[in-house]
Amino acid sequence: MGLFSFLTQEIAIDLGTANTIIIHNDKVVVDEPSIVAVDRNTKKLIAIGETARQMHGKTHDNIATIRPLRDGVIADFNAAEQMIRGMIKLINKGPRLFSPSLRMVVSIPSGSTEVERRAVRDSSEHAGGRDVYMIYEPMAAAIGIGLDVEAPEGCMVVDIGGGTTEIAVIALGGIVCNKSVRVAGDGFTSDIQSYMRHQHNIKIGERTAEDIKIFVGAALPDLDDAPADFVVRGPNIMTSLPVEIPISYQEVAHCLDKSLTKIEAAILTVLEQTPPELYADIVQKGVYLAGGGALLRGFDKRLTDKININFRVAEDPLHAVARGTGVALKNVERYQFLMR
Repeated sequence: MGLFSFLTQEIAIDLGTANTIIIHNDKVVVDEPSIVAVDRNTKKLIAIGETARQMHGKTHDNIATIRPLRDGVIADFNAAEQMIRGMIKLINKGPRLFSPSLRMVVSIPSGSTEVERRAVRDSSEHAGGRDVYMIYEPMAAAIGIGLDVEAPEGCMVVDIGGGTTEIAVIALGGIVCNKSVRVAGDGFTSDIQSYMRHQHNIKIGERTAEDIKIFVGAALPDLDDAPADFVVRGPNIMTSLPVEIPISYQEVAHCLDKSLTKIEAAILTVLEQTPPELYADIVQKGVYLAGGGALLRGFDKRLTDKININFRVAEDPLHAVARGTGVALKNVERYQFLMR
């Protein structure tokens, strides 16, 4: 690249349903919720990221808050393009004579169809990407965790994101078998919302359900270090009068049970398809959990007890995919599994 390196900017994007993370020069430069606020009439961008999240559920007729990604894939093309462009602008603050051409690596779900991949590519190119590469999320997560993906040994990664849970067995720089299920963080949030409605007759929004998940979210009804109850305030559905209800982690574990069982079933399906030699490697090394869902209290223990293989949470699971995408960006020539 040499002389013209300042004309090209290299960025790695973990385009997530819940959060978008951008890595530039090995540093996380943007880590914002994947949400935009636009003017309904002019379709102009009003806010992105955290500012737009604070508006979510609180807007009037002229403002719409949009989450451009659903289930890990782009659902609203224009909003996605505006979001990617806006987040790239956050890196290049200050006056510039010209905007550098962008070389990007973007992570995508392993179950993406050709059409969904095309949408990511088009959005990235419209947002200014000249060279756009794509990498599957479980592969990026494995690299980000620090596993040697090119070794002739099997390693298994479960990445529980906002829209999808990605499960993959990786060996020799490729995905041997994988499954992508659309049960993940967003599903947990809506489980909590419907549980509160049916069990406590209280109506809560997406953000409150998200807070419950963060503060008292659990996968097991008996934990060693139990979090304190979380007090929920909202209107009673019948009377519309305000009510306050303390929620314990046992209740959350109970209401998430169905979704977690689906993830367990998907992990077992992948293990069934795994060749025996790789299966032996996985039993020996254990399985790594990445993504925001890995932070659910007791989830690793629940899986270990259920499946009899050691499950462990990666360090900094939220940034594992983004970090792996960043490593792939630096070694684009070396990693032949990147898609042009």
